[in-house]
Amino acid sequence: MLTAFARAFRTPDLRKKLLFTLGIIVVYRVGTHIPIPGVDYKSVQECVDQASGNQGLFGLVNMFSGGALLQITVFALGIMPYITASIILQLLTVVIPRLEALKKEGQAGTAKITQYTRYLTMALAILQGTGLVATARSGALFSGCTVANQIVPDQAIFTTIVMVICMTAGTATVMWLGELITDRGIGNGMSILMFISIAATFPSALWAIKTQGSLADGWIEFGTVILVGLVMVGLVVFVEQAQRRIPVQYAKRMIGRRSYGGTSTYIPLKVNQAGVIPVIFASSLLYIPALIAQFSSGTSGWKTWIEANLVKGDHPIYITLYFLLIVFFAFFYVAISFNPEEVADNMKKYGGFIPGIRAGRPTAEYLSYVLNRITWPGSLYLGLIALVPTMALVGFGANQNFPFGGTSILIIVGVGLETVKQIESQLQQRNYEGFLR
Repeated sequence: MLTAFARAFRTPDLRKKLLFTLGIIVVYRVGTHIPIPGVDYKSVQECVDQASGNQGLFGLVNMFSGGALLQITVFALGIMPYITASIILQLLTVVIPRLEALKKEGQAGTAKITQYTRYLTMALAILQGTGLVATARSGALFSGCTVANQIVPDQAIFTTIVMVICMTAGTATVMWLGELITDRGIGNGMSILMFISIAATFPSALWAIKTQGSLADGWIEFGTVILVGLVMVGLVVFVEQAQRRIPVQYAKRMIGRRSYGGTSTYIPLKVNQAGVIPVIFASSLLYIPALIAQFSSGTSGWKTWIEANLVKGDHPIYITLYFLLIVFFAFFYVAISFNPEEVADNMKKYGGFIPGIRAGRPTAEYLSYVLNRITWPGSLYLGLIALVPTMALVGFGANQNFPFGGTSILIIVGVGLETVKQIESQLQQRNYEGFLR
């Protein structure tokens, strides 16, 4: 891998792409530290220090923003509105025939769906920005801070509007930076920014584990976490690369005096076909009742039950619901993202068949059967990986920002593997070695 990066920097056009990507990353990280107007930065820093990693309901969004959410900066919302908009559009493509028709139109339809995603991102940014400002003004953003009510000292409507506009503009800028990386840099821009946001929280989380440790000034706990992290990365790489290859044979066709086809290929079905989407769905769904209970007044029975069972991440009911929701959403997302009947029809149209399986409906049934069989271990793997931070919290008291687990390790490994593959593919195009050197 290091050799590939060294060769990439020796190639002029690849070096330009890598340096351009690094420049965009620097701009993005600077934006995550610029506070928006109307915020008392001193009070925010005091509350962040008092929180000491226990971010409660806002932990997931804060992780995706690289720690900018709790500091209420220009890029406070980060790429979360874009991720949410992309998932919503992907789900609506299955439900709305117009979007499904656009998806089948090729590049022009994809460009139209991308435009819809941008519009929905802006709408979600306005909604989430308004919610964040309202939460900061009420003092609920830091539920244990003594100066939480002083974060937004000016309660005027004009100040609130300016704050929402700044965060919405920050989201638009983040989206633009991601698209610049995709067009002129290396890798998928949004994935790279997500990778950087999560990786930026690692040093503070690891150092918090060291300072909170009690064995040999915390170095034993620190070393244990590093060792567990290496094992986790190896396991995630192994499973993410695992796939079930279904062989496909294409029959020969005679066109004039020439024969076409007769090739052998395969359909790669990944063990973790759904990626990190089920974990995000499950986390978001479990945040909704806790968020409602946090903003509701009074001491009703349902609010007490939610605060006792669904707010603390180490409660058995929360762990069970979280695991079951991840398994459910893994099957749900695979069902809407991979259509066995469509794949079988395309194979039949181009003269392809699976050896030993009749074309048409039997092929679709066989693909559904194989997909269900490999989705079970994939969904259980996702659930166990997502529960690693909770197990760390219960096991040796690590804070809830335990870095090696859940969405963080899945995204970092996935984006890292995909980016390295793109660099290697571009290197092969420019440094192709033939039969003789």
